[in-house]
Amino acid sequence: MKKIILPIVIICLATLQLKALNFSDKDTVTVKTGDVFTKNPKTLKNIGPVMVTSLVAFTDSVYRSVPDSMPFYDWITDDIHQKKFNFGNIKDTVIIVLNDSNDHYTPPVKGKITSKFGKRKWRYHYGTDIDLHTGDPVHSAFNGRVRISRYSKSYGHVVVVRHNNGLETLYAHLSKRYVKVDSILTSGTIIGLGGNTGHSYGSHLHFEVRYFDEAIDPMDIFSFESHKTHNDTLAISQCNFMYREELKLMSAIVWHRVRSGNTLGHIARKYGRSISSICRLNGISRNSILRIGQRLRVR
Repeated sequence: MKKIILPIVIICLATLQLKALNFSDKDTVTVKTGDVFTKNPKTLKNIGPVMVTSLVAFTDSVYRSVPDSMPFYDWITDDIHQKKFNFGNIKDTVIIVLNDSNDHYTPPVKGKITSKFGKRKWRYHYGTDIDLHTGDPVHSAFNGRVRISRYSKSYGHVVVVRHNNGLETLYAHLSKRYVKVDSILTSGTIIGLGGNTGHSYGSHLHFEVRYFDEAIDPMDIFSFESHKTHNDTLAISQCNFMYREELKLMSAIVWHRVRSGNTLGHIARKYGRSISSICRLNGISRNSILRIGQRLRVR
């Protein structure tokens, strides 16, 4: 009986009418509206039902055309970052709708940019910092649903909103949170008040944009001077994640945190380096005074 059932299942799957799938190896355009992915009709010809003669070809085509659809059904409310999909080898371009009759962008806060997305001395900064005063209202950028609302050691009071267009935005270092997990928000809803909680030096909003937990530079999407999006749609492709090459280079860099009693000679011996090479990497001299807690690059 088992031998009969398996071929029937395979045939049923293989003969599905896959109107939205393209089996070409060329790049395609996938448009996401809410939780539904559809192909850009301009890239497809009306060829009618597609017969797939191999179950492997069927499953491969699904993952190639909509490689990241399933994670949208994950709803994790106790972990801020959950790695969902590796965009390193993505070939499709996904079109995200930012502004239309159902939704529009609202700036979280109007202020001066104090720190941009990108490399810092020994770590990567995955968001944009916007200046504000403690107590200033912080708004949801788009319609959506609250996935995270809690206190974090690093982010302080933090809110993460999953938007209807598939993006997530993160609002950190708040002094107060006004929303709870599963709250339904409209664009512009006040989600909390700005502050200086967590690992923060001075009142500001740390603002992140993520797609399946892969960070995107907010300045690729928004103009913080004119307080609007660059375009009504966002094309997400491999280009948005080129910074990962920079992360690979950073991972090869080794830092040493100075402890009581450390000297340049001691540090050099520990890592098999010369004192002069450590001085050169850090722009210091042999006579420089080391501070406890100071970070020195050793490779």
